[in-house]
Amino acid sequence: MKSGFVSIIGRPNVGKSTLLNAIINHKIAITSNVSGTTRNIIQGIYNEPGYQIVFVDTPGIHKPQNRLGKVLNKEALSMTKDVDLLLFVVDIISGIGKGDMFILNMLKATDVPVILVINKIDGVDDGYLLETIDKYKNIYPFVEIVPVSALKFDNIRRLIQVIKKYLHDEVQYFPDDYYTSSSIKFMVSEIVREKLLMLTEEEVPHSITCYTTKYEEKKDIININVDIIVDRDSLKKIVIGKNGSMLKQVGTLARRDIQELVGKQVYLELFVKTIKNWKEKEKYLIELGFVDNE
Repeated sequence: MKSGFVSIIGRPNVGKSTLLNAIINHKIAITSNVSGTTRNIIQGIYNEPGYQIVFVDTPGIHKPQNRLGKVLNKEALSMTKDVDLLLFVVDIISGIGKGDMFILNMLKATDVPVILVINKIDGVDDGYLLETIDKYKNIYPFVEIVPVSALKFDNIRRLIQVIKKYLHDEVQYFPDDYYTSSSIKFMVSEIVREKLLMLTEEEVPHSITCYTTKYEEKKDIININVDIIVDRDSLKKIVIGKNGSMLKQVGTLARRDIQELVGKQVYLELFVKTIKNWKEKEKYLIELGFVDNE
C-alpha cells in the first residue's frame, strides 16, 4: 500500500473543485462560474488496489476583502505544509496573472514538490499549450507539468499515475469505500449553496452561506433544515423571490441532488436569515465552520 496527502492550490476559478471531482469520480465539491466558490478545506479520497491518495481542495488564494477572506487564505496556505505533494492548478485560457505569481512566490519557501496542472486545455490548440508550458518552465522549478481538462476528464488518469511517484506513506488512512471526509450535513449545505449560486448568478454569491441545522434520519425519509445566511435584507428578498418562487426552485434542485447523495427520500426546509456583516464576525465564522474554535 502506497499512500499520501496531496493539496490542490491555485487562485480562484481555475477549476480546482472540478479537478477534484474528476479525480475522485464523485461530486464532493460544489462548482460554479463564480470565483471563490470553495470556502472550506474539502478532502477527497482516491482508492485503487495498492494506493490511497487523500486530496485536499483548498479555497482559492486571493487578495482578501474581509475577515472571511483572510481566514480562507490562511486555510489555503496552511495546506501547503505537511503534505507529500502540491498540485498548482492554472487556467490556460486566462493565462499567467498576478494571482499565480503571488502564489508561486509563496511556494518558494516550501520544500514540498509541486506539479503544475494546466487546466481547461480543451479550449486551446496544441501550439498555444506548448507555448504556455514553456512560459511556466521558466517561472518555477515544477517537478512535473501535466495538462488536463477536468471538465472533459481529459488526461486525468495520466495525472494520477504521475502523482503515484510522490507517495511515501504505507498507511491506509480511510476505508476502501470512503471517497470524502466531509460530513453529510456539510455536503447538504454546499448543495443548497451551489443551487443558489447557479440561480442568482452575480446578485448574491459572496454575501451568502448555508448551514445545516437539522438532519433527522427516519425509516423512509430524512428531514433536513438548512439556514441560508445573507448579510443584508435586500439579498433576503432576492433569495426568497416573488411569492417564494426562488426559494422553491432552489429547494427543488437541491432536494434532487441530496436524495441522490443519501439514497433516500428527503424532506427539505430552507430558512433565509439576515446576519449583518457575518463575514467580519468571528462568532459567526466559528459557528458556520470557517474558524476552528479551539
